[in-house]
Amino acid sequence: MITNDFAPGSPCWLDLGSPDVAGTAAFYGGVFGWTYEAMGEDAEGGMFRKDGKIVAGLGRLTEEGARSAWMIYYSVTDADATTQAVQRAGGTVRVAPTDLDDWGRMAQYSDPSGGQFAVWQPGRTRGVELVDQPGTLCWTELYTSDAAAAKEFYGGVLGWRFGDMAVPGGEGTYSLITPSGLSEDRMHGGLMQLDERDLTLTGGRAYWHPVFAVTDCDAAVSAVTAHGGSVQMGPADAEGVGRLAVCLDPSKADFVVLAPASG
Repeated sequence: MITNDFAPGSPCWLDLGSPDVAGTAAFYGGVFGWTYEAMGEDAEGGMFRKDGKIVAGLGRLTEEGARSAWMIYYSVTDADATTQAVQRAGGTVRVAPTDLDDWGRMAQYSDPSGGQFAVWQPGRTRGVELVDQPGTLCWTELYTSDAAAAKEFYGGVLGWRFGDMAVPGGEGTYSLITPSGLSEDRMHGGLMQLDERDLTLTGGRAYWHPVFAVTDCDAAVSAVTAHGGSVQMGPADAEGVGRLAVCLDPSKADFVVLAPASG
């Protein structure tokens, strides 16, 4: 369960780099009912809102050769100390710790298998304003070719604990992630090992994606395709989890829609 108290090690922010800011804003507005609020007259970036509350950020993709993708940020108390931990654990610093006015301090990294993620040391801004509701972030997920190495890396860097469960149908093991010092009802994500040949979006590198809660998975999938997106997998029922689908927006950024199981 993701909450907005943003305990250290828990997801607190997400943003999307897109080659088409206006088109992307229209897509997510059509799928989740988000409104887009540009920051500045050039409309190169801004915020998504749901029911008036900030749920994500959007900016123009500027990194040459990069794919459009969601970046998930995890709350930390010290971005500089986290950066040192990343380097000791064999990760790569993509963006060194940087102050964003008095909002907070951020840094971006790649784990040893190439999975890109970020951290946020809060200042005036702690994170998104609405989570775990329809049309908002409810889970984060890592696909990697080396689950054991991922557990060692993220456990050392962010202090996460992991609990393994069998994937229904005998299709492998799914590892549930809980921030250090919190109970299992604060699980915020999972990781799953896949063969490199199945990580087609990144050419074999690990990658994170967000999971957004919806009230009706099939209706959400219909909205995705109606607004120019596509579906990689599903909709399908996952026992004890809900009904879900893995989707791509028109710029091929991946995300999951999940109608959680009741009870």
